Amino acid sequence: MSLDQDLMQRADSKCELCGSKDNLEIYEVPPVSTATLDTAILTCETCFEQLQDPEKVEPNHWRCLNDSMWSTTPAVQVVAWRMLTSLKNEGWPQDLLDMMYVEDSTLEWAKSTGIGEDDTPKGLVHRDSNGVIIEAGDNVVLIKDLPVKGSSLVAKRGTAVRRVSLVHDNEEHIEGKVEGQQIVILTKFVKKM
Repeated sequence: MSLDQDLMQRADSKCELCGSKDNLEIYEVPPVSTATLDTAILTCETCFEQLQDPEKVEPNHWRCLNDSMWSTTPAVQVVAWRMLTSLKNEGWPQDLLDMMYVEDSTLEWAKSTGIGEDDTPKGLVHRDSNGVIIEAGDNVVLIKDLPVKGSSLVAKRGTAVRRVSLVHDNEEHIEGKVEGQQIVILTKFVKKM
């Protein structure tokens, strides 16, 4: 069977991201030298165009990732993670990223092209209160009670903040969820778990 036929069979003849059945194309998930069933996905023209040209990305189109991020195909997971990461400033993608489960090897692949957390400016290193390097996706614990600005919430000492994301232009800030609320936390008030 050819790659086209294999992908059509795996994807049930529809886009593996949004489910459209129109104008299907093979998208080779970077970095890849030769497209195989493991390194390519079937996409519609709209998804393909937006994956190829970030200037054409329409955030609302990617709400379809709410379903496709649960795919068991690593290449689909990689594309979903990359798109959600690039759109996380929209708000809703961060919630999906927090729910998404990706194997470590798949996450390494997702981060391997400079999309998302890997686009931190060179020399910017996030460190906890003990000087330990914090990376995106790490878990941290608060070392003191922190009032949350703009809210009556006080994040209590000892609270675990799971799967933090890095603030790309400030090494003293990380982001994470405390009691369901996405907040910015100073790295000097956390300890890596």
